[in-house]
Amino acid sequence: MMPRGGGQERADLMDQRSAGQQDYVDRLIGAMTHTHEPDVTEAKALAYRLRRLAHRLETDIKRELAPHGIELWELELLACLIRSGPDHRLSAGRLMAQLQLTSGAITNRVARLEGKGWLVREVDPNDRRSVLVTLTPAGYERALEVFSIKTDAEFSLLASIPPDAQRRINEDLRSVLIALEGPA
Repeated sequence: MMPRGGGQERADLMDQRSAGQQDYVDRLIGAMTHTHEPDVTEAKALAYRLRRLAHRLETDIKRELAPHGIELWELELLACLIRSGPDHRLSAGRLMAQLQLTSGAITNRVARLEGKGWLVREVDPNDRRSVLVTLTPAGYERALEVFSIKTDAEFSLLASIPPDAQRRINEDLRSVLIALEGPA
């Protein structure tokens, strides 16, 4: 993993990487510019870059988590329950919405983590049609053991982007997500 710090070094590295150089997406889009209007081409390039970055980030995090015996999806589900408040409990429906998964996927994942002793399921006493998922102390401890590994992998991958650029990208992406999903 890349060490933290070295802001000017990261900025210089980023400038060297991007100054007049093309990335994979530039080559891909360059081969199809004649088939689309410029606005469509720009949107297509952005979509390709976002997918490539998301894939790279997910791959790097999974690689760092693997030696610790936990999958990224497991950690993300545990994190949802930790963030849910002091009782560390959510309905299966809320988990489904937060993780953007289908009901079948949530059922499968919850069952797998319940088998590991990291959470428990119970029928909601206020709505017998709903299932509540609660983090166990063992699940809480497991999540805390590996959160820093995920954070370090994220930081390492994005460390070459200067903090000011990260803030600008964050603002732009926040605007996109609000436009697509609405405010939180």
